[in-house]
Amino acid sequence: MDYVDYYKVLGVPKKASEKDIKKAYRKMARKYHPDVNPNDATAEKKFKEINEANEVLGNVENRKKYDQYGKDWMHAEQFEKAKAQQGARGGGQQYGQDFGGGDFSDFFESMFGGGGGGGFSQRGGQQTRFRGQDLNAQLRLNLRDAFTTQKQTLTVNGKNIRLTIPAGIENGQTIKIPGHGGPGRNNGPKGDLFLKFIIDNNTPFKRDGNNLYKDVDVDLYTAVLGGEITVDTFDGKAKLKVKPETQSGTKVKLKGKGFPIYKKEGQFGDLYITYNVQTPTNLSDKEKELFKQLASLKN
Repeated sequence: MDYVDYYKVLGVPKKASEKDIKKAYRKMARKYHPDVNPNDATAEKKFKEINEANEVLGNVENRKKYDQYGKDWMHAEQFEKAKAQQGARGGGQQYGQDFGGGDFSDFFESMFGGGGGGGFSQRGGQQTRFRGQDLNAQLRLNLRDAFTTQKQTLTVNGKNIRLTIPAGIENGQTIKIPGHGGPGRNNGPKGDLFLKFIIDNNTPFKRDGNNLYKDVDVDLYTAVLGGEITVDTFDGKAKLKVKPETQSGTKVKLKGKGFPIYKKEGQFGDLYITYNVQTPTNLSDKEKELFKQLASLKN
């Protein structure tokens, strides 16, 4: 794994504040976003590098490890643990200098082993196996995409991962993909990839768990006299009977017309419709006269 200077990727100095890093990331992410640069492989690669840099420098703990251990920052905790174990056995060596780039790699290999012998050993001279670092990533979906099962291909560390995303995935939900994290040391197991979903909603529906909510306008005459209206559900249309003298704010439930329930095929939440009774405008003289007659009857 080659050393990548994430500060250069974001175009900020090593002493940049968290605010400056966040600002630089947002600016570059907008510039190289795939929506702005369709079918541009170079921009796509740059966008991935920017997001990777933000995953490291945008996290206080990750940035601290990166500043100290360079490209081996993902193994910082394992190194510190092994260093403590060696110190307890009287190893006597002192470590802890800030390598800040890629120079730490040789020292890391000499301590943990890497195919050249001389690796850190315990109990019979066997090298200690270290599990790889867990990785975190985000995947954005539209709400309409989340309504049906999706097949996606992600590229992580140069490898394609094919995913089947069940319908009903929620905003902020995280799933674990075993074995797709950082590589282990000394034939240790790979870490896991934790994928967080960001669901964008550009529909007139509001989602709350498995239920959907929507406001529907009803004209005054239908509200007063009753009638039938057609409303849009998330995946089609439905006819509703409006009772006479329906008030604005009245709620009705359409059972099973909500969002799919995650990993429960064929099961759905409910759709809740709220009626907004509309007062007529631009009345003709005749209509105004009729309303006056109604008012006089009421009085």
